[in-house]
Amino acid sequence: MPQVTVGVSLKTYFGHERARAWFQDLAQRAAVHPAVTTGAVRVFVIPTYVQIPAAVEAFAGTPVLVGAQDVSEFEPGAFTGEVTAAELTEVGVAVAEIGHAERRRLFGETDEITARKAAAALSHGLTPVLCVGEPSRTDPLDAATATVAQLAADLSGAPAGPVIVAYEPVWAIGAPEPAPVDHITAVTSALTAALGARAGRAGSVVIYGGSAGPGLLTRLGESVDGLFLGRFAHDPDALLAVLDEAAALAALRQARGAVRAQEPVRAQGPGHAHGPDAGATS
Repeated sequence: MPQVTVGVSLKTYFGHERARAWFQDLAQRAAVHPAVTTGAVRVFVIPTYVQIPAAVEAFAGTPVLVGAQDVSEFEPGAFTGEVTAAELTEVGVAVAEIGHAERRRLFGETDEITARKAAAALSHGLTPVLCVGEPSRTDPLDAATATVAQLAADLSGAPAGPVIVAYEPVWAIGAPEPAPVDHITAVTSALTAALGARAGRAGSVVIYGGSAGPGLLTRLGESVDGLFLGRFAHDPDALLAVLDEAAALAALRQARGAVRAQEPVRAQGPGHAHGPDAGATS
């Protein structure tokens, strides 16, 4: 399992040729980035539907995953204009962004629709990038309560499988600055705990989006599992800077995991002795 996850959504900012050039640039950089090639840092890129084949071709032979910005809630059939999870899987898509604030605001998508899309994605082997976040700035505790409830609604009825939860407070999307570190930490910690308490969600992670860019991951440290980037990743140099931060965080997590693995088992009191002499009589 990767230690840190970094995702990029291009929305519809790039035309086709600019997107192809950006894919090639990132593919070359990812192919030689040690943390990406070893799998310590997982990278996914979400272009437009039309750009997906070019992205799959560009990232072939690299660990970079390709995603879709949406997915149909329906199975294949008479649903004009929809793109199904089955077809996305067939062409090499690995993750599907679901429930973004723009889909909710501009196209009226509800938690019920989001849950059906998450179920469709998981049913066909796609990992949902499930976007949650409070609409206006509130106290961190209230924000945590609201997003945990939204997470539960958005996974209602979804089959087992890992998800990538992208915490994106709506008021921070497109803002000059991301949400404050203490606010992000409070909410992501609550989301991580909620995922850990849900059966069938082993391997899930919580990342932060919402005006995220270089420098933020270093400030957040181990309170998040990564970042979901937007416009700041349009510059490949800025994206590489974030990948370097992710590599440093991944190395820290790996080191701490190794230390924990070497720690002796703590005594559990009378009747819980361990070792080859446990239970022996004198």
